[in-house]
Amino acid sequence: MRSRTRLSEDREQPVRIAVFVDVEAPDSLVEAVREALRPQTSGAHIHVEACAPGETLLIDATADAVVALVGPGTTLEPSLASARDKFVPTVVLALDQSAEAVSRRLTHPVLDIAAAAEPEAVVHSLGRWLVDRLNGKRLAMATNFAFMRRAVAEEAIKATSFQNGVVGLVMVIPGADMPVMTANQAKMVLQIAAAYGQTLGAERIKELAVVLGGGFAFRAIARQALTFIPGFGWAVKAGIGYSGTMAMGYAALEHFEAGGEMGALAAKVKAARDRVIEAAQARAGRGEPGGEILQANGYVVVSETSRVAAALEPALPPAVVPQSSIPAPDGADAQ
Repeated sequence: MRSRTRLSEDREQPVRIAVFVDVEAPDSLVEAVREALRPQTSGAHIHVEACAPGETLLIDATADAVVALVGPGTTLEPSLASARDKFVPTVVLALDQSAEAVSRRLTHPVLDIAAAAEPEAVVHSLGRWLVDRLNGKRLAMATNFAFMRRAVAEEAIKATSFQNGVVGLVMVIPGADMPVMTANQAKMVLQIAAAYGQTLGAERIKELAVVLGGGFAFRAIARQALTFIPGFGWAVKAGIGYSGTMAMGYAALEHFEAGGEMGALAAKVKAARDRVIEAAQARAGRGEPGGEILQANGYVVVSETSRVAAALEPALPPAVVPQSSIPAPDGADAQ
């Protein structure tokens, strides 16, 4: 209930974005960004200003971010420097240019440049940048800008899956991990629902109880697996916590992205949960710890904690987890 209240408040936060447009910026890029940054609520304010050579645009220090559309020249260099001086997060969007070349020309940090050959790819990179840099207003941005929703939801899935993997790894008291994992999964599903504009009324609590019943099944399978794989108990719990949460999260994401409602989510999550259980039972029954990375049909699950977790990859719905979209957290690649 507290999470529901907090998420509702997060969605209603004001969003202020300043858009600087170089008069030489490509029309296709300008149009793509204009469509992407079309607010859905009165809580979002987009200020657009064009800039000609020799001009310097003023920036309001209360802006959440500056989005700058550049052309082939250096028109926006003074305006970008002004925004950085006021510590306002600033991203440069460029079409048919390399990020390194734009960085050198405009003396702007390369990590704050989104450059690609197609306008749609630039907008996609803009969404990822906003998720990374405006952590506190992710849900407000997802509420207002449809292109932000998947990026916000995927960030919630990855963060929660990693947390539950760690919970399974460090919990030593039998059964202590289950309520923590289930609470995390509840918050994750609510975050995804909030990102896709679902209502978060009190009726959602009963629906969550149905959706998250799978958390108990994950824990039961983990206990059973301990019997078959002596010495790997910590790895089994961590792997199921990570991969089980990942499967549930992507099932919810795909459901909402397809226009589904919260009340119809239970069947989707149950199907993902069942695939996790079947894979874990089959692997545990053979006493196999599995491989570090299991890859099939272009999709991959990387377990931060154990090779055992790789056995759970079939739980992910097909065509929902592109390999490039799940980078391993820092320091996790060697485990």
